[in-house]
Amino acid sequence: MKGVSSAPGDYVYFKSQVPLHKIPIGAKQWRYYDYGPKTVPPLICIPGIAGTADVYYKQIMALSMKGYRVISVDIPRVWSYHEWIQAFEKFLDTIDVHHVHLYGTSLGGFLAQLFAHHRPRRVKSLVLSNTYLDTRNFAAAMPWAPFVSWTPSFLLKRYVLTGIRDGPHEPFIADSVDFAVSQVETLSKDDLASRLTLTVEAASVGSLPHSDSFITIMDTNDYCAIPQHLKDELTERYPEARRAYLKTGGDFPFLSRPDEVNLHLQLHLRRVGVEPRPEVVKSISKDGTDGTDSNSQSKKKTDEDKEDRQGFGSSSSDQSPTFPESSGSSNDPPLPTDSIQLLSSSMEKLVVMQLMTGEVYQSCVVFTLCYCTLVLVQGGFISRQSV
Repeated sequence: MKGVSSAPGDYVYFKSQVPLHKIPIGAKQWRYYDYGPKTVPPLICIPGIAGTADVYYKQIMALSMKGYRVISVDIPRVWSYHEWIQAFEKFLDTIDVHHVHLYGTSLGGFLAQLFAHHRPRRVKSLVLSNTYLDTRNFAAAMPWAPFVSWTPSFLLKRYVLTGIRDGPHEPFIADSVDFAVSQVETLSKDDLASRLTLTVEAASVGSLPHSDSFITIMDTNDYCAIPQHLKDELTERYPEARRAYLKTGGDFPFLSRPDEVNLHLQLHLRRVGVEPRPEVVKSISKDGTDGTDSNSQSKKKTDEDKEDRQGFGSSSSDQSPTFPESSGSSNDPPLPTDSIQLLSSSMEKLVVMQLMTGEVYQSCVVFTLCYCTLVLVQGGFISRQSV
C-alpha cells in the first residue's frame, strides 16, 4: 500500500515542468497554472467542488504540446456568485487575457455559464461537463447550509467525498478518485465552506446571448454526482450545442479518460476557430512564455480589441474559420506512462488524513479521558463525589 503522499508518475513529471502561479488580487488569492503559447487564446479550466487547478494536469500537458494555451485555476475563496464574477474578471485583467474559452466541470461549469451570461464579450465559447443550470436541488439536500462556515474541516471533507461514488471501479476511474481525494485533502476549511456556499446559494443561469454552436456538452454515461435530470435540463437549454458523450469516466473523466477528453477539447477549439501554434512549443520556457516578440504581442492585442467589439460567438472574418490539420508531431516528447498507484480506497486515505488533524486528535483525547473516568467510577477506584 502506498503512502498518502504518493502521486502518479506523470503528475510528478508535470509538477517538475509546469510552474504553479500564486498571485493576490485584492483580497483574493489566485492559484493557477498557465502553459502554452501566449499568442493563442487560452482555454481556462474551472474545477468542481472536489477539484483544484492540479486536476487538469493531463489536459495542460497534452494540449500545450499541440500548440494550445491552457490555464487551470483554483476557485478562489468567494461567497457569492456576484463576487465570483467580479473576482474572475479582475483575474483575467491581471494576467492580461481578454477573450477566453471556458471548460468547466460540475460547479466549475455552472460558474462558467454565469460568467458567460454576465460578461458575454469576454467568453468566446464554452465546454460544459457534468454540470447544471440552477442550485435548487443542492440547496434542498443541504439544510445545514447556514452553519457551513462553523462546521469543522474534517466534516466538510467527509460531506464532499460522500458525493463521490464508492465501490469497485475500473482501474483508471479508481485512480482518478484517489487523485481527487488527495486534492480535497489540500483544501482548507474556508475553501470548502465557500464552495459549498456557492453550491447552495439561490441562483440560475439565464439565457446566454450567444449561439449554441459555440457550446460543447461533454458528459459521462455511466454515473456522476450530478443527477441525470439536471444534466438533461442542460441539454434541453442548448439544443444546438455539440454533444460529446463518454461511455465511462465517472465524476472525473479528465483524469480517467484524458485521451478522449483531450480529443473533444481539440475538436471544440478548432471548431470555434482557435489556431494552435505547435511550431513555438519547443521554445516554451520554464515560466510558460513562448518567446514571442513584442510586435506579435501588439498584433494580438489589436485583434482582441476587434473581437471585443463583435462579442461572444462571432468570428473576426465573414468567412468560416479554416481548421488546421492535426498539429501532432512525432517529435513531441512522450509523457511518462508509469503511474504510481494511490490508495485503493479513498475512505482509507480520508481516515489517515483526519487522524493527522488537530480536530480529531482533540476529540480523541476528550473521549479517552471521559472513558477512563467512567471505568474508574464503575470499578470503585474513585467515588462519584470526587468526580
